[in-house]
Amino acid sequence: MHDDGYFDERFASRYDEMSASMFRPEILDPTVEFLADLAQQGSILEFASGTGRVAIPLSNRGLSVAGIDISKAMTDRLKLKSGGEEVDVTIGDFSTTRVAGEFSLVFLVFNTIMNLTTQESQITCFQNAADHLNPGGNFVIEVSVPNIRHVPPGERYRAYRVEDSKMDFDEYSFADQGLISHHFIKAGGVWEQLSVPFRYVWPSELDLMAKMADLEPVDRWSSWSKDPFDDSAEKLIAVWRKS
Repeated sequence: MHDDGYFDERFASRYDEMSASMFRPEILDPTVEFLADLAQQGSILEFASGTGRVAIPLSNRGLSVAGIDISKAMTDRLKLKSGGEEVDVTIGDFSTTRVAGEFSLVFLVFNTIMNLTTQESQITCFQNAADHLNPGGNFVIEVSVPNIRHVPPGERYRAYRVEDSKMDFDEYSFADQGLISHHFIKAGGVWEQLSVPFRYVWPSELDLMAKMADLEPVDRWSSWSKDPFDDSAEKLIAVWRKS
């Protein structure tokens, strides 16, 4: 897992701006609806709760929501938001940190499984989720399907957003499933760079990690609105259950 040096005050101060599209109602509302329905009024634990984009709306529905996040700077921003004080956040690595109690739902969204930059730590994350779930509880992951088909042979870089004041590029290391996301933001006429390493992961690989943690596959979709997951899917929403 990245240490909180990647998610320090500088990153936290820009995070909501960089991910502004994820706060749009047409994206956030189906996410919250999906997770709330799956929780069935039970307790919820978010791995990597960040600035509270999803945790706070769930809590505002009257659900009991806890979080684990490695970044105090990100968590401080969550706590400053309306409803943020209701979310009980523990500072720590979500792949290994334990909190008290059992939960009916553990979830990890917005590609954050890839913040764990080794296969071993991703496997550990699945086991940690299973250890927090009560019998019949669900673990949900949202992650992009690796889009390496869009990278020409011999190339390593792919631009996925180029705007007047914001540019985003992915840099791939195919031999070890490595990925560095480079973000360039223009502020006050000056370009700032933020780069974060990841490990991309395949849907079949996630299913195997779930099996190793004794989690059974339930559903998989290409969107929070439950569009089918097929060859054209760019995103995976996967649900596994603790038997």
